[in-house]
Amino acid sequence: MEIAAGRADNDKDGPTGMRFESECNFHGLEPIWLIIGEILRIINAGFAPFTFMHRPQHFNLWILAFFLLAFSFGPYSYAQRTSAAKVELGSNTAKNGFRNEDEIAAKFNNWKTDEEAKVWLAFMGSRLGDIESVAATKPHGEKADIQVKVKTRTGEKVDGISIKLVSNPNGFNQIDKRWLSHYVKLWNIPPDVEIALKLFVGEVKPNKPSRDTNRMYINEFDAETQKKIVDFFTANKTEIVSDLFKGDGQFSAGWLMVALKSGAKPRWVLRSIDYVIKFYSEGPVTITRNGNLKIGRITMQRKGGDGGRETAKMLQFKINPASLFV
Repeated sequence: MEIAAGRADNDKDGPTGMRFESECNFHGLEPIWLIIGEILRIINAGFAPFTFMHRPQHFNLWILAFFLLAFSFGPYSYAQRTSAAKVELGSNTAKNGFRNEDEIAAKFNNWKTDEEAKVWLAFMGSRLGDIESVAATKPHGEKADIQVKVKTRTGEKVDGISIKLVSNPNGFNQIDKRWLSHYVKLWNIPPDVEIALKLFVGEVKPNKPSRDTNRMYINEFDAETQKKIVDFFTANKTEIVSDLFKGDGQFSAGWLMVALKSGAKPRWVLRSIDYVIKFYSEGPVTITRNGNLKIGRITMQRKGGDGGRETAKMLQFKINPASLFV
């Protein structure tokens, strides 16, 4: 199910509301073209195989009907195959883009008439013919930006969806931001790594010269401290990345949707959270040239900004959500 993203036009909607690729070919229609070629050869030779073709008006109607028949079946069957494939992709171009999570929730609630919502529900494992009702709500301050409850004849299921709305394909988006003390308890960070991270976020002032008088960067620590930080996040990477994306409890996220609003054709991609965790975990834990920490495809940094307020000292994790369009 986890396949690379597709793209779509707004004026070529099929049964699922998805656009068909403009690069479609007509494989499977070669026999028809051979027949047409043979008919044209017969016409040029001045011969018509059936008597009704000898009348010019009948002959013209016959040719017209044949061509309409030849061109009707191939593209239609291709459209059916492409439409089904789009459900498998779990990604496409949004018809009009999305302004916020409320709009996406509304699309789920209007699933009977919203073609994109139908594709999302199908990709998330629901059989459209079995659905009796869909209710999308917005929990506050949870990993899931919206919760989608699907009721069928056999029961109910609830899926949490984390949503990232981005306008720059090369930009970064926050996936988690908390006080260091929260992560210390959550991940059982050892005291020596905790002390270093307090210097990193600025909770403790630098104890030696630093390029910022209010905090230190990881590449300014001694080699032993740097290794302890890298080793800790390497050993606990799976748990850490899962917490950052999925969370736990009633409002954990089972899916991640990225809506890219840049350009004339907004696009979306929907992926299971397990796929997302695996994808962003790929790669080693390293210290960047700027002195931050790279955990696979995730960047850990001090939040900064906020006009120098205390909240600037929070620990922040960021990704490029558009990386999922691969």
